[in-house]
Amino acid sequence: MSIIIKPVISEKANYLTDLRGSYSFLVNPKANKIQIKNAVEAAYGVKVADVNTMIYAPKVSSKYTKKGLQVGKTNKLKKAVIKLAEGEVIDIFAVN
Repeated sequence: MSIIIKPVISEKANYLTDLRGSYSFLVNPKANKIQIKNAVEAAYGVKVADVNTMIYAPKVSSKYTKKGLQVGKTNKLKKAVIKLAEGEVIDIFAVN
C-alpha cells in the first residue's frame, strides 16, 4: 500500500509552507497518522512534528441526456498537513 500519493501544489498550500512550515500531501484514505508520519520521514529524510488529516467526501454530479439521467462521482480523498520540526525543509520541486 503506497501511503503518499502526491504533494498538494496550490496557493493555500504554498502559503502554509511559507507561514508555518507545513506541507500538504494527498495520502491513501486507509492510512493513519503514524503510517503517514513514517512514510514522510522515510521519503524525504526529515523529522515530522505533527500530522493533521482531513477526509473529503466524494462529489456526486448528475446531468440529463438523451439516454436519461447520468450520474457520476469522484473518488474519496484524504489530505494530510505535515508540520515539520524546527529548521527542517522539504524541497517538493526537486527532481529525484
